[in-house]
Parts: sequence; C-alpha cells; structure tokens
Amino acid sequence: MTTRTGPQTYPGASQAYRYQQRFGGSAMEVNVVALHTTEGRTLPDYGGGASAPTLTAVPDCKARKLKWYQHFDIDTSARALLNLSGGVETNTLNVCQVEKVGTCDPGTRTKWVKAGLEQNVDFVFWPDAPEWALAEVAEFLAWMNRQHGVPLSGPASWPAYPSSYGATKSRFTFAEWNAFKGVCGHMHVPENSHGDPGAIDFDRLIHLAKQSIGEPSRPPEPNLPKYQPFPGAAFFLKNGKPALGKSSPIFTAMGKRLVARGFGRYYSVGPGPKLGQADIDAYQAFQRSQGYSGTAAKWPPGITTWTALKVPYTG
Repeated sequence: MTTRTGPQTYPGASQAYRYQQRFGGSAMEVNVVALHTTEGRTLPDYGGGASAPTLTAVPDCKARKLKWYQHFDIDTSARALLNLSGGVETNTLNVCQVEKVGTCDPGTRTKWVKAGLEQNVDFVFWPDAPEWALAEVAEFLAWMNRQHGVPLSGPASWPAYPSSYGATKSRFTFAEWNAFKGVCGHMHVPENSHGDPGAIDFDRLIHLAKQSIGEPSRPPEPNLPKYQPFPGAAFFLKNGKPALGKSSPIFTAMGKRLVARGFGRYYSVGPGPKLGQADIDAYQAFQRSQGYSGTAAKWPPGITTWTALKVPYTG
C-alpha cells in the first residue's frame, strides 16, 4: 500500500532536523506506531539521519512537556529498524517510528543516578515515566488514531529490559508482523534484537489515548503487587511536624520504592520501618522530580506523588 493520506506533520513538531530530502524513503499508508527509547538524554543525530525514526520526543522535565522533532513525513518510511535481506519489510511496512529520549534500562538509570542525575528532573526512565510524559505520548497516539486510523491496541506482553532483548516470546513472527495493526515496541519487531521501550505502562498509555478521543475505556487494573492506598497526610505527621521515629511497614515499602526510583543516595543504610530523615529527604527529592517546587515539594507526601510512586501494598 503506497497511498499517502491525512496530515503528514504532527502539530507543533519542530521541522529543524528533517532527513527526508537526503534519504528519500518509500511512500506508504501508516497503520502501525512503533515505540523506541534512545538510551540517551539528548536528541541524537542518528548518524546524520541514516538511522533516524519518523519523530523524536525529547522530555522537558521542568516544563513537563515533550518537545517533538519530525524527521520524515508520517507516511514516508523512516530508518530506525533493522531490515535484513530475504526476510520481511520492517521500515517500509506501514510503520511510524517514535523514539523517546531517555532509557528503559534499569542499569542505565542506576548509572545516571550515581553520576548525580535525578530521575524525572534530568532524564526519564520510561518504565516509570511520570504521568505528564505518558499523557504526551498518548496524545500523539490519539492523533495517529484520528488522522491515520492507527488502532489504539497492541501486544499484551511488554517485558522489562533486559529480558525484552533478543529472540523473546514477545517478538512477532513474520506472519504476525505482516498482519499487525496498532501500537507496538521495538522489542516486538521481527529481524530486530533491541528490547526497548521495555516495561512501559502500555495499558495506561492506551487508556489515556482513548480518553483523548472520547472512547470509553476502563482504567487499567494495577499490576501485582497492589499499590498502597494514600494513608492521608496526617499519617506522616505528629503535632504538625514529620513523625520521625514512627514505625510502620508502609515506611519500609516507601523507602524501598524510593531506592528503586533512583533516590537511594539519601540512605546510609537500607530503608526500615521507622520513619527517618533519609526517608523524608528522598521523598522530597522524588516530589521535585515530579515537577513540584517550594512548599509543594516539602513533607508530607500528597496523594498525587504517592500514587505516582506506586508503593507496594503492605496489607
């Protein structure tokens, strides 16, 4: 299918790094969006465009927005997928490719945090992406649905990196790829080995996209283990001040989750059941990473950041 219909540029996307004139590309009618992660923190040059996707989304964590750069028309083949001879078509098989700047690799996240960077302040770890980042990607998917008919559905399996790398059960066969219409990841495309974008919250992404187009969508069930409900601001205070020394398994679960999110440097020893200053400092850093500042980033936790932290249910 080679027909090009619908708008060819995403509204608001910068056209400053266009590679279509240099590399041409094949005309097609897009019915798939493939999501990638760049595994870096800045806009790549893609070898001068030789391995460029259709678009790149660069997080502006301070503004809580994605800055979009478009490299090829929507219905013109891009170049970010491996395409081997004698197999199936990948880049040219009706797929719009979106690179999201950031990482899906927990090891890379740990390396960046150890270097002094803060998640959701200096970079996005896409399996734990903040709500604003998911909403921005979802809005693009909604636009692709409205303007190009890409279904708001996709594979059920989005394994975490590095288990998503290589010839996994999640990767499409040639026949599955040829028949597929919807939203997938680089990890699903045949002939490719990359495991990005890892365990992105795909159910949440599709739920937000369907909300954008006005289609009824039941909120996704939380993944096991279930998350700890917000216990209320008073739980974290005593006489209006931080409840230092208060003991609860919730504080252990909260601390472990903060460490997993990249804020472990505040702890000299591992998190425990008694609320300590390290818990408070780590949580306040987490709130800043979610875009809060000043008094809004101070203790106690609020329901929005508590929900975003996804503390496992303690009973």
